Amino acid sequence: MEEILKFFLEYKEAIFIIILSIFLGIEVISHVPAVLHTPLMSGSNAIHGVVIIGAIIVMGHATDTLSLVLGFIAVILGTLNVVGGFVVTDRMLEMFKKKKTNKNNK
Repeated sequence: MEEILKFFLEYKEAIFIIILSIFLGIEVISHVPAVLHTPLMSGSNAIHGVVIIGAIIVMGHATDTLSLVLGFIAVILGTLNVVGGFVVTDRMLEMFKKKKTNKNNK
């Protein structure tokens, strides 16, 4: 218990910034209009390419099995997030295309 208290006292500024960031993020996200939500989320999912690169670097420097497994899981989850973001963006853009009309059904 004493070690936990010492940790909090030593890093109180960093902990305060993290907590403040969480509340700020919730406040900003809750005020995003529904029309912008899908494109913003699709774009932010694409940023997970950075996670993939970091995970590949971790896997390259892995000295034990745990690091290798965690890096592999991060690569898989990051890739799923990137692909999912692009799929959502593609579906969203399909909604704005004009539908082809059948010439027989005028």
